[in-house]
This record gives sequence, C-alpha cells and structure tokens, in this order.
Amino acid sequence: MSSMFQEIVAFFFSTAGWILESSTLPTDYWKVSSDDGSVITTASYWSNLWKTCVTDSTGVSNCKEFISMLALDGYLIACRALMISAVILGFFGSIFALVGMKCTKIGGSDKNKARIACFAGVHFILSGLCSLSSCSIYAHRITSEFFDPMFIAQKYELGAALFIGWGGSVLCILGGTMLCFSIAGSFTSRLVNQQTNITTTKNKIQNKNRSGYGIHSQI
Repeated sequence: MSSMFQEIVAFFFSTAGWILESSTLPTDYWKVSSDDGSVITTASYWSNLWKTCVTDSTGVSNCKEFISMLALDGYLIACRALMISAVILGFFGSIFALVGMKCTKIGGSDKNKARIACFAGVHFILSGLCSLSSCSIYAHRITSEFFDPMFIAQKYELGAALFIGWGGSVLCILGGTMLCFSIAGSFTSRLVNQQTNITTTKNKIQNKNRSGYGIHSQI
C-alpha cells in the first residue's frame, strides 16, 4: 500500500470516527430504562449527558436538564469532559491531516507534511481514547447499578449512543495509527532512495577512477 493511499484511507477512517463521536455528544439515548421484570410498562425513561427524560404511553416526553454542574455525579462530569475533549482533538486532527497529507498542496516540504500528518494521527488517537473512556465509564455505571441487588431506583440499559461512541472511537484510533505508520513508511522509502543514490554515486566514482588508472597505465 502506497503511503499516499494509506493516508487517504486513514483520513477517511479518522474523520468518520470523529463525526460519530461528535454525533454521540448530543444524542439522547445514552441509557434507556430497563423493562426487566416488568409486566406492564406505562412509561420509558432515558438520559444522556445533559438531561433525563420520561416518555409516557401516549408518546409525550417531559425532560429535566441538569442545571447545576456542582450537583452532578463525578462520573457524569468526567464523561462530559472526555467527550468534549474528544471532539476538540478530532477537529484539530482533521485540520492537521488535511495540511499534512501528500495529496494536498499546502504544508511545505514532504518532510514537514509527514510530521504534520503524524501529529494529526496522535490527535486522532487521543480523541479515540477520550471517547472510548467516556463511553466505558458511563457504561460501567449503568451495568454496576443494573446488577446491584441493593439498588432500588430505576435501572437502565445501555443506549444506542454508547455503541455509536465506541464505533467512532475505534475508527479514530485505527485511522490515527495508520497516519502515524504512514510517516514511518515515507521515511523508510526516503532512506532507501538516499542509500540507492549514494551507492550509485560511489559506483560512478569508482568506475571513473578505474578508467583513469587504465589510461595512466597505458601511458
């Protein structure tokens, strides 16, 4: 796989993952109420990082936003911070990737573009790790409450937003890793070319010297 094609594939994976992460942040269904053990369900509950809602049997929803940050649970604050960091890191990673890719005309020399592409890959990897940590922390809280026999409040199950976030995280990490490896491949090919040029130059010099020695010996 050529380094340019690898960069294009990596950029596609990373950008797709960043879009999924960004869409996860405002998504409603981070957790949904569990119907386990319920014969009749009159309402469904669901929550995300910003609000908690209830939908009755007629389809009418009532939501309550988390107004005070100081009153929030620690895990919820951590999830917010990690997801916002993931979105910001992915945004700058996309910009750096556009500048550092070989198929673009900006960014300076190939050496500088390779460094910028690697820097973009690091941003995407960090973005994926932040999103992965946020979704995993939130999911751990849900599963801990669900399997706790002493927890008597409403129990929840994993919502669709968590799976979207996990998928986006994997794509970001995969794309960022490919970007970092693409710079290694370009440096390797550059070293091979330099060594080939040096070897060719040495051979030319040796051939000239040999021809010169032959002329002197004939004289």
